[in-house]
Amino acid sequence: MLSRLAARSIRLAHTSSSASQAAASATPATTNEERNEVDFPRTKRPIHPAPVRMGFIPETWFELLYSKTGVTGPYVLGTGLITYLVSKEIYVIEHEFYSGVIMAMMAAYGIKKFGPTVAATLDDQLAKEKEEMLSGRNNTIKALTEGIAASELSAEQAKGQSLLFQAKRDNIGLQLEAAYRQRLQSVYAEVKKRLDYQLEKSNVEKRFEQRHMVDWIVQNVRQSITPAQEAASLKQCITDLKALAARA
Repeated sequence: MLSRLAARSIRLAHTSSSASQAAASATPATTNEERNEVDFPRTKRPIHPAPVRMGFIPETWFELLYSKTGVTGPYVLGTGLITYLVSKEIYVIEHEFYSGVIMAMMAAYGIKKFGPTVAATLDDQLAKEKEEMLSGRNNTIKALTEGIAASELSAEQAKGQSLLFQAKRDNIGLQLEAAYRQRLQSVYAEVKKRLDYQLEKSNVEKRFEQRHMVDWIVQNVRQSITPAQEAASLKQCITDLKALAARA
């Protein structure tokens, strides 16, 4: 009864695992366009051996017989086969058999005693050799990754060049505008100087003409006055001053 229940549970587990594998194989591969990584995965070298029972019988043999004989079937089959071979004297037990048993016990003791230490040493040596073999590949991947990062950085910097060029164009435009305004101011100052010069020249000419005209008139008036008229005018002035003084 127990063997049947165990076999049924194992059958259900196999059914669910096969269904999950079928669902996984039904999904399209999207990891690589050139290779179907789901249906045809890359082979990997196993690091540890396949699981066994009793030290030398593969686990897959028991799983193969579970669906036919149940959980205890492989053990019954092995025991019955050994019993049949010994009872029919197909396999004769002689003195070499006991030597083999002793050697197997010694081998099992050696494996249990020294196996973990030897395995750790071999694993370390294997890891070092694997690291040495993969060092070139890792260095190449690192160099390519750095090259990709540098290319992406260059692409981002190239995108920023447009902004830099636009800023330089604006800066040059501002410099041209400043130079234009400076030259415009210089032209305005030069034109103003010339206009001021012309204005000052005109004013000087007018003042000179007025002064010359006044001097010419005064000189002509003085030349037209005779000494007799000047004496009569002087006497008249004195008479007017005396009259004013008498009134005061």
